[in-house]
Amino acid sequence: MADFSHKPTLTGERVTLRPVTEDDVPALLPMFDDPEISRLTGNHTRFDEPALRRWYGSRGARDDRLDLAVVERASGLVVGEAVLNEWDPGNESCAFRICFTPAGIGRGLGTQATRLLVGHAFGTLGLHRVWLEVYAFNPRARRAYEKAGFRAEGVLRDALLWEGERVDATLMSALAPEWAAAGQAG
Repeated sequence: MADFSHKPTLTGERVTLRPVTEDDVPALLPMFDDPEISRLTGNHTRFDEPALRRWYGSRGARDDRLDLAVVERASGLVVGEAVLNEWDPGNESCAFRICFTPAGIGRGLGTQATRLLVGHAFGTLGLHRVWLEVYAFNPRARRAYEKAGFRAEGVLRDALLWEGERVDATLMSALAPEWAAAGQAG
């Protein structure tokens, strides 16, 4: 099984996933500044541009995770990020997360980006399981994950405290044999 040191470019009909860099920060800033995106992702942290530049500038050197920018092919604009992280080589699994700027939301780009990166995890990296968590107040994301081939496994009760409200998270996964049987592709 390969590690995440190789940073590929994955191309689909509507999106290209490529290694994210600090130069992508201006395009990604709206993702961090939008209160609704922060709520849907459960992000309590506020970031400033210099910190984000350091973070994204260091992603290429990491061999334990894969951070890719989502580029809309029609416009050439960076509209989000897709990430494989929390790699567990002994169990051939990792976590997946994806997030879009407001301009990239609700246009079907996430389903293709998800299929491209999860397909890479199974087909190239040789992983068996890719998992994620989605909060109960984000049904649109859950539907997109299901459309991309993820299945619900269970509920993490009261996993998030958001503005005084405790929110459940659904644990979802995709497994390599199911992915292959379904013929998933980007």
